Amino acid sequence: MTMLSRIFGCFFLVFLLLAGSAYGKNNIDQLAKDRKALYLKTSALTGVRWSVLAGCDQYARNVSALRSEKQKTNELINIKFSKRTWLGPLNPNPDDENPDSIALFGGIGRDGNGDGRAELRNAEDRLYTFAELIAQSGPGQQNTRIGLWFVYQRGKAVDLIEDFARLYEKVDAEDLYKHAFPVPLQYNHDFTSTWGARRGWGGRRIHEGTDIFADYGTPVRATACGVVEMIGWNKYGGWRIGIRDIQGNYHYFAHLNGYAPGIHRNVIAKPGQVIGYVGSSGYGPKGTMGKFPPHLHYGLYRDNGRTEYSVDPYPALRIWERQERQTNDR
Repeated sequence: MTMLSRIFGCFFLVFLLLAGSAYGKNNIDQLAKDRKALYLKTSALTGVRWSVLAGCDQYARNVSALRSEKQKTNELINIKFSKRTWLGPLNPNPDDENPDSIALFGGIGRDGNGDGRAELRNAEDRLYTFAELIAQSGPGQQNTRIGLWFVYQRGKAVDLIEDFARLYEKVDAEDLYKHAFPVPLQYNHDFTSTWGARRGWGGRRIHEGTDIFADYGTPVRATACGVVEMIGWNKYGGWRIGIRDIQGNYHYFAHLNGYAPGIHRNVIAKPGQVIGYVGSSGYGPKGTMGKFPPHLHYGLYRDNGRTEYSVDPYPALRIWERQERQTNDR
């Protein structure tokens, strides 16, 4: 991942944060309702949990949003197939919509809406076909996970989809995209853009985040609604927490002095919820403290379907800080 790509990722992240208001809340709400209705219908037909289908579609939407060709992410269903896969590699008819002839030539296309045609451009047919691929591995959570592995051939994709599924099951749709500044504004804090700066401890590397300086014990809050994917000691970050949100962003909080009660792996954190406290842990074996002034290291990472990479969180932090100030001033 080049520096130029990382900078692009930073600007794209800001675009994602603002895109919801630009597209219009009513349109987004209706799209979410239409999607869920289709997930539920397809689940009833195939036996695959609706939340798993929602997680797969969300994964496809997240990856699509990061591709250079800028595919539309406001489509009803973002799960796609190539024509060759859909129709069959030996199918002589590039416009074939007959489920029987498609199957004869080894294609996967299926009729999901009962109109007798398997249309690649039809969202309902695509989702049904996708669900049938997963269902081939059998019922139950473990078999579903096996089915996802066969489709994606990537363990990280399976883990992300399971996180997205849990969020869809447990969190109201309107709360999934909310954000909060990681430190309560009434506490003393200060930060500047430090992403990309050199770091030498533990080997030559760059700083993949923004340092927010604050006093020991200052509460640290979740910046988004997400699943706690990682928690515990890291020699670089000390006591740290990683939270995965619905858009695939990984929110990383490091150098903590401790964790808030009830925070553990796989728990769902809400934006603004206290998850830990500012400290100076890290840069050594477990328990090392005090090698630098107390601060919160906050990092943001994106997953593009192939790899995970860091983006500069500074613009997002400024946006969240400003939004919170405006809300408090009302």
